[in-house]
Amino acid sequence: MNDRRRRILFIASQPYFQWRGSPIRLGFDVRALAELGFDVDFLTLPIGQDRPVPGVRIIRAPNLFFARDIAIGPSALKLAFDGVIFAEALGMVARRRYDVVHGVEDCGFLALVLARLCRAKAVFEKHSDAGSYKQGLAVRAYAGVERFVMRRADAVIGTGPGLLRQAREIRGDAPAFCVSDIPSSLEEPDPEVTAKARARLAPTADSVVAAYVGSFAAYQGIELLFESIPLALAAEPRLRFAIVGGTEEQIAERRAALRERGFEDRVDFLGKIPPDELPGWLSACDILLSPRIQGLNTPLKLLDYLKVARAIVATDHPANRLILDESTARFAQPEPVPFAAAIAALAGDEAARGALASRCRRLVDEKYNFGKFREGLAEVYSSILP
Repeated sequence: MNDRRRRILFIASQPYFQWRGSPIRLGFDVRALAELGFDVDFLTLPIGQDRPVPGVRIIRAPNLFFARDIAIGPSALKLAFDGVIFAEALGMVARRRYDVVHGVEDCGFLALVLARLCRAKAVFEKHSDAGSYKQGLAVRAYAGVERFVMRRADAVIGTGPGLLRQAREIRGDAPAFCVSDIPSSLEEPDPEVTAKARARLAPTADSVVAAYVGSFAAYQGIELLFESIPLALAAEPRLRFAIVGGTEEQIAERRAALRERGFEDRVDFLGKIPPDELPGWLSACDILLSPRIQGLNTPLKLLDYLKVARAIVATDHPANRLILDESTARFAQPEPVPFAAAIAALAGDEAARGALASRCRRLVDEKYNFGKFREGLAEVYSSILP
C-alpha cells in the first residue's frame, strides 16, 4: 500500500504576499490544500512580503530583472518572469514527483505543460476576466492562451459565478468549479482598532463615514468614485470619505484634485491597511462603496464589507450583483450623479443603513468563509485524483 502524501506544485506569478486580491487568495489556496493533507510546493515571484503558511514550502524564482513590483494584468515583465518560473519548475518536476500542477492565471499554461511532462493532473485557477484589462495585442494573446488552457486542463476553478459561467461556455461538460473568494482576513474586527479608527475618521458624533477599499485600477471604477465624492460631500454636510488603497503617487494626485475643489479636509487617505487590521477599520465606517464598472469576477472588497455588516452602495453592475441584491445594498447607475446621490441619500437615512447592514453578515456565515473555501478545493481535487 502506498501511503505517500499527494504532492502539489502550485505556481503563480503574482507577488506573495502583497495587499491585493489575488495574492490574498493565493495564501488561502495553499493553506487549504495543506490542511487537506497535501504536500504543497508554492513557486512564486521574488516579489512581496515574507508570509509563511504552515505546511507549505514557498519557493521564489530568482529575481533576474531586479524587479521590486509588478503591475496587475498581462505585461512584458510578467511574461519574462513566467519564463523564469517555468525554468525553475522544470527543475522541480525533474527532481520530485507531483500528482497535481496547479497554475493561477497566466501560469495556467505553464501548469498544463508541466503536468503533461510529468504525467500529473493540471488545475487552472482563473481569477479575472481578460476583458477587465485595457485591450491590446498582449491582452488578446493572453485571452487566446487562456481559452486553450481552459479547454485542456483536467479541472478549472473560477473565483466567482461569472468566471465559472465563462469557463463552462468554453469547456462544455468538462469539470469546472466555482470556489468563491472569501474575506481577505480570517480575523474578526478588533474593538480597539475600531475605536481608534472611528476617532480618526469621524470628528463629530453625527459624522457619517463612507469608505472605499481597493486598488486604483480603472476597472474598479476609480474615476467614477472620485468624480462622485465632491458631489456627495456637497449634498450631505455630515458625510466624510475614507479611501483604503492606492500608491503614494496615486494618493498625492487624488488629494491635489480634491484640494482644488475644496474638499481635501473631508477625505482621509489611509493607504494600504494590513488585511488582519482591515475589519476593525471597516467596522468604524457607516457606508461601504463598490464602484466597479468592468469584469466578471466578484469584487473581493464586497466580502470584506459583508463580514463587518455595514450598508453598501454599489454600481448596478453584474460583478456586484453576483453576491449582492437589494436586501444588502443600494444600487446606482455607474455615473457620478446617481452614484453620489445614492451615497448622500443613505448617509441621511440611518434606518435604511441599519436595515441593509443587518442582512450582510449571514452571507459570510453561510457561504463565504474559509471552511466552505476548503470544502470547494477538496471537491475539485476529488474529481481528478482517484
